[in-house]
Amino acid sequence: MNRDHFDGSVRNLQGRGKTALGAVTGRARQQVEGAYDQAAGAAQYAYGEARDTVNDLRRDGERFIDEASARAHALADEAEQRRQAIADRGYALADEAQRRGRHYRGEAVRHSRAVAARADENKAVTLALVAAAAFGLGWLLRPSR
Repeated sequence: MNRDHFDGSVRNLQGRGKTALGAVTGRARQQVEGAYDQAAGAAQYAYGEARDTVNDLRRDGERFIDEASARAHALADEAEQRRQAIADRGYALADEAQRRGRHYRGEAVRHSRAVAARADENKAVTLALVAAAAFGLGWLLRPSR
């Protein structure tokens, strides 16, 4: 309730009183002034109602904007957290891939050295196996059999 609301109600009641008093005393001018005050009071009351409605709508709009802003900030924070989680997972996967790559490279080097050592110990057997593999591959790849 604002000042126009209150003043309009008071003026309307004063107009009703003047109108009633004018009717009782038989004074037409007082009745007209009372009717005028009633109409003016009703108009001022309606203006006060409109002001209240506008203020309510403005407050609702501000509240809506604040809520939308808060929701937007919350969504932005959530998106940043998800982005960070995905980046962290990507870094973890890359680190794991590098760790496994180093492990398998070490295993391959160790196995190749073991094979080379065996081949160096058994030169005749190694030469025979290489010759047999070369002969078999040559026989499979020749145009006519």
